[in-house]
Amino acid sequence: MDSSTTAVKAIAWDKQGRTVAQSRASFEMFSPQPNWYEQRAEDWWTSLCSVLRSVTAQVGVGRVAAMCITHQRETFVPVDENCQPIRNAILWLDERSRLQLDELDQRVGNDVIHAITGKGPSTKQSLPKLVWLQQHEPEVIRRAYKILDVHAFLVYRLTGRWVTSLPCADPMGLIDMQAGDWSHELMHKLGFDPAKFVDIVPPGSVLGEVNERAAELTGLNPGTPIVAGAGDGQSAGLGANITSPGKAYLNLGTAMVSGAHSDTYVHSQYFRTLCSPIAGAFVPEEVLGGGTFTVSWFVDQFGPDVGNLKLPLTAEELLEVAASKLPPGSLGLMLVPYWNAVMPPYWDAGATGITIGWTGAHRREHFYRAILEGIAYEHRLAMEGVAKATGHELDEFILMGGGSRSGLWCQIVADVTGRKVTRASTTEATNLGAGILAAAAVGWYGTVRDAAAAMTSTEQRFEPSEKTHKIYDRLYKEVYVGIFPALQTYVDRLTALTYDHDER
Repeated sequence: MDSSTTAVKAIAWDKQGRTVAQSRASFEMFSPQPNWYEQRAEDWWTSLCSVLRSVTAQVGVGRVAAMCITHQRETFVPVDENCQPIRNAILWLDERSRLQLDELDQRVGNDVIHAITGKGPSTKQSLPKLVWLQQHEPEVIRRAYKILDVHAFLVYRLTGRWVTSLPCADPMGLIDMQAGDWSHELMHKLGFDPAKFVDIVPPGSVLGEVNERAAELTGLNPGTPIVAGAGDGQSAGLGANITSPGKAYLNLGTAMVSGAHSDTYVHSQYFRTLCSPIAGAFVPEEVLGGGTFTVSWFVDQFGPDVGNLKLPLTAEELLEVAASKLPPGSLGLMLVPYWNAVMPPYWDAGATGITIGWTGAHRREHFYRAILEGIAYEHRLAMEGVAKATGHELDEFILMGGGSRSGLWCQIVADVTGRKVTRASTTEATNLGAGILAAAAVGWYGTVRDAAAAMTSTEQRFEPSEKTHKIYDRLYKEVYVGIFPALQTYVDRLTALTYDHDER
């Protein structure tokens, strides 16, 4: 079961990793002020109940061996003793806490926080937003019995236990990665009460059973095991069978998320480090807020009006066809895809997108292709940092998510990185990762790695073109890697002026 940013999706998997049944229920997102994003946590629960009733009706409740939850990360909600929300949940993409990033640096030190938690300064994490709540809504912090990630909220509703999984709590930015528990050092320095945070268990462990009340609402049998899950990014990596060094996943979803496997804890400015769904391991991960979001933004704002043209293709498909006919490099048009700021390697909450090289020869399809190329360049930048930090070269990328349906994009990633690219057989790797954890927990397979090997598969492979890779390699090394550092001062100043205006 995946409780994502826009919907809850439940999928029933068999032992071979085949979809048996699925259901989806959407819920609302609110923006009470510009760049603020919230949800009603109660909507997560009612949506979960709805999709589970649908799936159990399709497959027969007696066939459900176990359930595991994956979820949108960093999103959190304060609740009372009965798990009733005190206020709306604050979402991962909320940016109200920019000023608190500087305060955290002054009070603790960004380098210290990064070393402890594996994460550089970013408004995406829960930590600066919790500091914001301390300052702007202190009564909420005082009244909160627990502060819950999405996994913890749903687990309590299902089992009555205040507990979450380590890789679910980890993205909040308050976990001591080497200790594998909440960082009491950070909580003490920042004035947070450790009692307001739930117990933590290893991923893949059975953390409870469905109680009678939850069974009535969901259609599950009472006593159904609930298995400790992982955040959606780590879960997607498991669903792509990234369980050992040497390859990485690339999830081309709303955000672009890519990650590898590490048996030891490493941290670097080029990635953030998360706890793996495999207990004791880690995931060096890149997150770019504008993945298919940036593509969709461009198509919505500048795409051709295919209705008037009366074509059987969508605007995006029309651009895809036109862009596939262009040479690599988009006739000198290059794009830095920071439409939703940047985390690694610059950790700049005020970063914005950059496009250079415009001439009168450029058309919409050039900009479209430049977006795909820019996101591929950014992926290469992060993955080179991962390879250097871990000491393991990455020879293959497993692509998934909605963007992986684009054969053009898959080939561009292969050509930019010079590595083979393989498309995952399912676009639902995030849900599958949760299914893999459940399958191993109830004894279908000996280990999580065994379950991942048995339940995952790939299909089409894209090999890099030597000639095209040489072109992209020069563009990447001689142009792309220098663009943002060269313009960063200007971009930061522009953003600061805009932000000051918003504050006034």
